[in-house]
Amino acid sequence: MKVLVVGSGGREHAICWKLAQSPRVTQLFCAPGNGGIAQTAQCVDVKAADVDGMVRWAKEHAMDFVVVAPDDPLALGMVDALEAAGIPAFGPRKNAAVIEASKAFSKELMKKYHIPTARYETFTDLDQALAYIEAQGAPIVVKADGLALGKGVVVAATVDEARTAAREMMADKKFGASGSTVVIEECMTGPEVTVLAFADGERVCAMPASQDHKRAYDGNRGPNTGGMGAISPPPQYTPEIAARCMDEIFLPTIRALKAEGRPFHGVIYFGLMLTPEGPKVVEYNARFGDPECQAVLSLLDSDLMDIFTACREGKLDSVDIRWRDQAACCLVLASGGYPLDYKKGCPISGLEEVGRSAMVFHAGTRLDESGGYLTNGGRVLGVTALGDTLEQAIGRAYAAAKPIAFTDMHFRRDIGRAF
Repeated sequence: MKVLVVGSGGREHAICWKLAQSPRVTQLFCAPGNGGIAQTAQCVDVKAADVDGMVRWAKEHAMDFVVVAPDDPLALGMVDALEAAGIPAFGPRKNAAVIEASKAFSKELMKKYHIPTARYETFTDLDQALAYIEAQGAPIVVKADGLALGKGVVVAATVDEARTAAREMMADKKFGASGSTVVIEECMTGPEVTVLAFADGERVCAMPASQDHKRAYDGNRGPNTGGMGAISPPPQYTPEIAARCMDEIFLPTIRALKAEGRPFHGVIYFGLMLTPEGPKVVEYNARFGDPECQAVLSLLDSDLMDIFTACREGKLDSVDIRWRDQAACCLVLASGGYPLDYKKGCPISGLEEVGRSAMVFHAGTRLDESGGYLTNGGRVLGVTALGDTLEQAIGRAYAAAKPIAFTDMHFRRDIGRAF
């Protein structure tokens, strides 16, 4: 099969790495890809959100299957457009991807179908939002309704901080149109975990749980990022909690979407808070999380192409999905200044010294004329290692990262130990 993966980050590198192991995949392409992905797949110069351009390229080059990985093209309906052109595609259609594209929609869905989540209100008027914040007090959570690169959520410790967040989203348009509507909700407490799951419209198969580290600096301090590292599985997610999540959250969500005429085929991301009252949904995403994908796919011991095909065809019960009885850690090496301003074009050294103890997934790199790697983004690399225990996986990831260097590189030193 000729397979095209849409996207350019560490998540897409992990997907390409796993698909390349499938005997069914004879040619692999990635649009637009990055420097590291170019070692596994042929990179194509089409932007990930260019729906028409992507469909045109896929048709011209007779792709047998397309994997749409990022949130923006899913929300724009790339899967719908590919399928309409006769090209099988993996990922939810636009009317199901709205579960991530609109937080207001997802909160209303949970309310209607009694899926546990935080109490909330939705606002399109800034003055009403400010009055609600004043009445509720803090801590309180302010969320931009639409897509915001994983940065549209503010957990405000004070009323002033919450008011500032609402103004920045609604009046200052910090996230553009995504902040025209905001969701303001109670601040839940407890460990936060992620469960990614394959879904085929009716059935759902949960992957090993993971735990992302969103804050930029050690001790969960600093601004939110796209993710500074992930572990899988987190110790707090017990088999008892997993069973409860399947019964109270995962299956009810898939059934709710089907009942609404929005069957979900693809990977659904359940962001969960393990509160004293039980697990509750923090957010949904309509695709693999990043860097959770890198950690979790490293544990997959089955053919990913078979799983993708089964999800699209509604046959998830026909594939044998196996996982390694190990733990994984993904450590993100980021550019200095990220998630704010940072430089690009810095040479990366030490990659050849990593050896076989870890996999390095490229998130923001490009190749220079001599074949070396340069930084080309905020999150640059995801050093991912396995171990028989979580501590062993964490230790191996940090050890593998030691020889890697680029100007102003920074990373958290407490991945897997901060909760």
